[in-house]
Amino acid sequence: MSDSGDLARGMLLYVEDDAGIAAMTVQVLSEFYDVDHAPTGEAGLRLALGGRYDAMVVDRRLPGMDGVQFVRAVRTARITTPILMLTALGAVSDRVSGLDGGANDYLVKPFDFDELLARLRALRRAFRADAGRRWLGEWAYAPDSQALYDPSGYRIALTATENALLELLSGSPEHVFSREEILKAVFREGETTSSVDTYVHYVRRKSTRDMIETVRARGYRAGNPS
Repeated sequence: MSDSGDLARGMLLYVEDDAGIAAMTVQVLSEFYDVDHAPTGEAGLRLALGGRYDAMVVDRRLPGMDGVQFVRAVRTARITTPILMLTALGAVSDRVSGLDGGANDYLVKPFDFDELLARLRALRRAFRADAGRRWLGEWAYAPDSQALYDPSGYRIALTATENALLELLSGSPEHVFSREEILKAVFREGETTSSVDTYVHYVRRKSTRDMIETVRARGYRAGNPS
C-alpha cells in the first residue's frame, strides 16, 4: 500500500466505536498519519476542540452523540478541518444527513483502505487550496476554489462569474461598487448592468440575501451574513 508523496505526514482524528474495525484501520492509517482514536462522539469532540488536525474520519452511527451531531458541533465551533464520514452500505439518508451536517465527503462500509487514503489525500489538497479563505459574517469564502461555506461548514460551489463577483466585493468590503464598476471588472464586453443584478441574485440564491448588500442609488458591497 502506497500514499502520495506530495503531502506531509499529517495529524488525523478517527472516531469509531467498533474496536475491531478501529484497531485495523488505525494500523493502516498510522503508516501515513499520527492518529488519535476516539471510541465515542463525545470523546472525539473533546479532542477536536483541543487539537489541530489535518483531517477527521468519523463513523456515522456512534452511540450517544452520533456522527452527524459530532460534525455539527465541530462546525459550530468554526473548525473547518475536512471531515470524511463512514456510512453503512445503502444508507442514503445517512450520507445525505452527514453531508448536510457539514461533512466534506463520505465512504461506504466496508471500504478499501486504498480508497480511504485517496479520499483523505483529496480532502487535504482541497483544504490546502482553501487556505486563503475570507470571512463574510459567519460564512467562509474560498476564492481560489470557487466555494462558499455556510456556518455549519457545508460547501457551496460557485460558477466562475459568481466567484469573480464575490471576489471583487469581498476584496474591498467597505467599498460600495457601482453596477458600472462591477460590469467592467467582472463581465465580458457587450454585457449590460442587468447582468450584474442577475448574478447578484444568483449568489444570494445560493447563500443568503445578506451575502451581498444593496446600497440604494449607489450599488453593491459585501454583506455580513449570519
